[in-house]
Amino acid sequence: MDERRRGPRYPFFASAQITELQTKVGMTARTSELSRHGCYMDMLNPLPLGTPVRVQITYQEQTIDTMGRVIYSQSNMGMGVSFDEMKAEAEALLEKWFDEARGN
Repeated sequence: MDERRRGPRYPFFASAQITELQTKVGMTARTSELSRHGCYMDMLNPLPLGTPVRVQITYQEQTIDTMGRVIYSQSNMGMGVSFDEMKAEAEALLEKWFDEARGN
């Protein structure tokens, strides 16, 4: 799996809201890893592979809101989400979070 990763991943624990786009069903999760291209969500009932989602990750009262899709799903554990569309301000906030994760 590591050969498919496009960038470094950081341990990152934040609350998240996931909305399944077709049904508009919302659920809460927690991130455990974050990268510029996606994240891993810890949750008991992950969505199926390929499901399009809206992801809102909140950390220190700041929120990234982006579209993505489920790229892998592990029953009773969680799912990997790839970010598809991210606005420049969300990317800037991600970089700030990465700097903090690196201890800068």
